[in-house]
Amino acid sequence: MSITAAMVKELREITGAGMMECKKALVETNGNIEVAIENMRKSGAAKAAKKSGRVAADGIIKVATSADGKQAVLVEVNCETDFVAKDESFLGFTELVVQAALENQVADVDALNALEVNGKSIEQARTDLVAKIGENIQVRRVQLVKAGDGQVGHYSHGKNIGVVVAATGADEELIKDLAMHIAAANPEYVSEEQVPAEQLEKEKEILIAQAQDSGKPAEIIEKMVGGRIRKYLAEITLKGQPFVKDPDMTVEKLLNAKNADVLEFVRFEVGEGIEKKVDNFVEEVMAQARGN
Repeated sequence: MSITAAMVKELREITGAGMMECKKALVETNGNIEVAIENMRKSGAAKAAKKSGRVAADGIIKVATSADGKQAVLVEVNCETDFVAKDESFLGFTELVVQAALENQVADVDALNALEVNGKSIEQARTDLVAKIGENIQVRRVQLVKAGDGQVGHYSHGKNIGVVVAATGADEELIKDLAMHIAAANPEYVSEEQVPAEQLEKEKEILIAQAQDSGKPAEIIEKMVGGRIRKYLAEITLKGQPFVKDPDMTVEKLLNAKNADVLEFVRFEVGEGIEKKVDNFVEEVMAQARGN
């Protein structure tokens, strides 16, 4: 397979490694970027592999919750520019979309687009708005969260990040604090039990490969890897992370102290996975959560 300059550029942006290292990794994997990232992490060539969710599209994350606090909906509606993302017609359309999704308990974009509101489908309303504004507008994703025996709550960081949390034993303030924490810290799972075995095994393989380069004995490597796995799990799970408002305690300790538990959370960030300049919304949320 021919290795293009665009492929090398993409791998450089993801890993932070040099051009020649990236080209070599792509040649060795016949152009498979995912395998190249994994191999570079094992060899230590990659400085980071955390840019896979690069922000690309403008738009808005909109959240709506039911009056009884038992369910909530998040939607992402994209446009091409920040200017349009602040336009009243665009904002009105996003409100129409999220309310339609909540009222009809829709969790599928195609079904959402087919819904009729005020005599026309969401898709027709979108088409009309595109003609009016002159930018491409898309309803990108929607997710419905049901609390069951618990309650839902949410936090929105401007138009860029929206979080919904379903929890039991938690009051409104605690749920909002948890949602703000998730907006800032971006965990992947609620707890260690939810981490897929394949993901954990792959991370273990990478850590073992990195540790073996140190030349230390096998028993020392085993301890090193065990410690790093524990650290990795703490980083990617909500309960394992230090609580943003009080880093001296984990979220799990906070929940235990309140006799509360998190059933589910959903976090949307504008343009995740579509290439564009990255704004550091995470640091903004961290500062706000800590009252800075």
